[in-house]
Amino acid sequence: MSPRARLAHLSVRDFRNLAHVELSPPADGLVVIGENGQGKTNLLEAIYYLQILRSARGARDQDLIRFGADAFHIGATVDTDRCHDVGVGFERAGKRKRVRLDGDIPERLSDALGALPSVLFSPADVELIAGAPAARRRFLDIMLALTAKGYLAALQRYRSALARRNAALRESARAGRSSAASVAVWEPALAEQGALLIRERRAWVDAMAERFETLCRDIGETSRVRVRYAGSIDATEDLAAALAAALEEKRPLDLRRGLTHAGPHRDDLAITITGPDGAPRELRSFGSAGQQRSAAIALRMLEASTFTERTGRSPLFLLDDPFAELDVRRSARVLDLLCGSGLGQTVLVVPRESDIPSEFTGLERVRVTAGQIAAYGT
Repeated sequence: MSPRARLAHLSVRDFRNLAHVELSPPADGLVVIGENGQGKTNLLEAIYYLQILRSARGARDQDLIRFGADAFHIGATVDTDRCHDVGVGFERAGKRKRVRLDGDIPERLSDALGALPSVLFSPADVELIAGAPAARRRFLDIMLALTAKGYLAALQRYRSALARRNAALRESARAGRSSAASVAVWEPALAEQGALLIRERRAWVDAMAERFETLCRDIGETSRVRVRYAGSIDATEDLAAALAAALEEKRPLDLRRGLTHAGPHRDDLAITITGPDGAPRELRSFGSAGQQRSAAIALRMLEASTFTERTGRSPLFLLDDPFAELDVRRSARVLDLLCGSGLGQTVLVVPRESDIPSEFTGLERVRVTAGQIAAYGT
């Protein structure tokens, strides 16, 4: 069994509705019980913040500060391959974010990404299937930025070049004249970095496609559910040259509309389900809520296995009422798959004691009420 990434102690101050939380989860994990709106999801968000240094729910840092406070701070003692102590804070004044790893300030904020490897399972994950392509691109980008060497740097350089090309496109539109040269200057960087992104994304999807289909079947889906990378570039060799050619071809359209239409920022994960007639259809449009939720859980399980296989350490599992919207049969199968895959340390949050699956009844329990954590039963 792979060693586990472990959260030994957590300290949270003025994050969301959590005024002051001190928590020392046991090695196997913890169950947090609390009614809706009391802060249990906020606690998971605080833990996951140590992974991606931003809100899992897309909130701005200034909106994470507790009402009436000037800053938030999250600190943790962890057991990983990278560090033992991690702290991150954000001040409203000046909008400054600071990170420390074992007492040192990283040269770049991005150097602290993944300080506590973790995977968050949430009912909101249905957006990975039912939502817009941006949600699926974000899923790929976060996972690969944390597990594929060079991906994060390429993503940062690609986004920088894309922003500058789009700015040149908008400036050309404002000036009322076509300025292809000021646009084309950014295309070599877009082609080079975009090719790396496409290559890594494709490789991951190709490697996981069969496992994804198997997971969906094991969860209980009787129809065939498949995933493939849907890219704007079809080439398999010399992706950079193919992307450069696509950017040049689309340049007149881009100049008219003020946006870049070719590149990995336009790509998607195509997830389909086979209908009664044998034809594949988009799961986002034709799948039931349960089918979409099952596919989202399969993606998160693949994310967890990617962390384990590429880092040699199983991530922390953060389970936010994970069986909501699943029938009893699918819930049982998900539990079997999770436990069979070698769960790492687990933090499970549920609204009621009766919602704790039997597999987790041995975990220590705490209660959250109005942002305060207390031993269960006190």
